[in-house]
Amino acid sequence: MITGKNYIGNTLKASGDITHKTINPKLNIENPTAFYEATQEEIDEAVSLASEAFKTYRKVSGAKRAEFLNTIADEILALDQELLDMYTSESGLPEGRAIGERGRTIFQLRSFADLILNEDWRDNSFDKANPDRQPLPKDDLRRTSIPLGSVVVFGASNFPLAFSTAGGDTSSALASGCPVIVKVHEMHSGTAELVASAVVKAIEKTGMPNGVFSNIMGRGKTVGAALVKHPKVKAVGFTGSITGGRALFDLASQRDEPIPVFAEMGSVNPVIITPKALENRSEQIASTYASSINLGAGQFCTNPGLILTIDGHKTQEFIKDLAAKTIAIDAQCMLHPNIKSGYIQNGLAVSNQEGAEVVGKFEKPVEANYAPSQITSVSGKDFLENPKLHQEVFGPFSLVVKAEDEAELIQIINGLEGQLTGTIIAEKEEYSKLHDIVDALENRVGRIVFNGVPTGVEVCPSMQHGGPYPASTDSRFTAVGTNSIKRWVRPVSYQSFPNELLPEALKDS
Repeated sequence: MITGKNYIGNTLKASGDITHKTINPKLNIENPTAFYEATQEEIDEAVSLASEAFKTYRKVSGAKRAEFLNTIADEILALDQELLDMYTSESGLPEGRAIGERGRTIFQLRSFADLILNEDWRDNSFDKANPDRQPLPKDDLRRTSIPLGSVVVFGASNFPLAFSTAGGDTSSALASGCPVIVKVHEMHSGTAELVASAVVKAIEKTGMPNGVFSNIMGRGKTVGAALVKHPKVKAVGFTGSITGGRALFDLASQRDEPIPVFAEMGSVNPVIITPKALENRSEQIASTYASSINLGAGQFCTNPGLILTIDGHKTQEFIKDLAAKTIAIDAQCMLHPNIKSGYIQNGLAVSNQEGAEVVGKFEKPVEANYAPSQITSVSGKDFLENPKLHQEVFGPFSLVVKAEDEAELIQIINGLEGQLTGTIIAEKEEYSKLHDIVDALENRVGRIVFNGVPTGVEVCPSMQHGGPYPASTDSRFTAVGTNSIKRWVRPVSYQSFPNELLPEALKDS
């Protein structure tokens, strides 16, 4: 049952008097439950509990932490239809998407559980002593990775489950041995409370320390800023806008003890389509990308918001076909009225720039929070000269840029900000001529897709979901896949240590 209260450790609390309600974007009405914003005292208590829990949780065996993660997964599944109904009522997304995202959340939890059953994930290394080495003896040195401490995770607007309360940031941090304090995204407060109740049940069933998890609510910046500035918080995970992620990064950097902020902040995900690919399969590419642009009302951080081509006899035909196929797909509900208004505003800001042409726009009447898809095109010269054309439009929108030649195409890629993904659509006979494009993309993106679509992010060790700023704040790390655990640990070397004092992962046994 939803209470509207915060989980401060294992206890539900609502000491304050500031409340908010979530919105059903499909019906464009408020949902009934009032949710209480956490007070400063509740924030302090949650962080203090987490800091105390860390002393014991960091030493809990991998097998016991794995049991904890698997039990969270079991308890989320036990929420059954109640969770699906809450998810759809707060997001406007269909039940099929809720089931799929729940499945991904469960898979992430179980993947991290499997990962920590042994200690290999810590990248342990051993350099044994050599007392006879000349001219100087060599000491015994061993290195492992240890958890950072209490982690604050900010729930994402566009993934109420997989990037939120028990999503990838939370599951990877808990797997590493770090307690987690979730700052709930205000749009999904009910979904978050239900998932938090599952986590707390798992804590109690597996005997984890009180404070290893808290779930805190609050609109605006106050609660989030208080958490990031708290001296007992040691790291932050964030998925959202460049404005929000950069604000948290700056706050964390200004602390007396700066801490890492691992923020994934979206991108336009450039797609390069070669002339030969357009010549051979223009219609197929248009169909594939119309579906990708519209997927989830375009509310994916990997949405293909920028398509780069070389102008030619097939280019304009492709652009018109892409536009026709894109706007032929029914408009879909967006997550929130604010996201819909941001989509309209940013789409207009790009389309109203000099040289931009709206090639196709969904013109049928739409419900209040439904998104009319749009394709806009512009020349490579205008794109290079106008940075306002580079901004992300979060929704079913794509800008097609017509480069004059390959040299201008490479110039455009090199001039982009950091991106999560880059895609190449090309034919086999062109492979030998693509090296310059691949080289340019490698310097701009974290994942390069070949003859596919960027939407859809596999949860596996080889996934890189991050990229140069502003795609993420640290391009060396991924926010998806089992390697994301490495964000929450740091290396420590032990020199000439007695075996009985070493961490278990480094002992001779």
